[in-house]
Amino acid sequence: MTKLNIKIVVALAIVGVVYASVPVFAIEEGEAKQFWDKCLTKMSPKCTLDIVEEIFWNGTVSDICCHELVQEGKLCHDTLIKYMADRPSFIAREPEYLAKKDALWTRCASVKTTV
Repeated sequence: MTKLNIKIVVALAIVGVVYASVPVFAIEEGEAKQFWDKCLTKMSPKCTLDIVEEIFWNGTVSDICCHELVQEGKLCHDTLIKYMADRPSFIAREPEYLAKKDALWTRCASVKTTV
């Protein structure tokens, strides 16, 4: 139970960091805020964390979370992962993370069509 609570806190922290960086992605701050509000409300904290863990560590995304990811949309997914991969702690392996992002999207899009 404690491990799940820690994961939820980490997921919320990640979402908070991304949300705090909203102006980086758009010319107009209001437009960027609408984009992030639209993206970040589509996924549960658990699925957000599972996606981050699969791309940046060795986690696994369930079919249920794949469904949420596809509903989030490719633009939201690409933007979030690209932003995270550009951080100093991840930049050295950015090409690997971006490839994993694309592989996850492809797998989840195929799962979505079979659900």
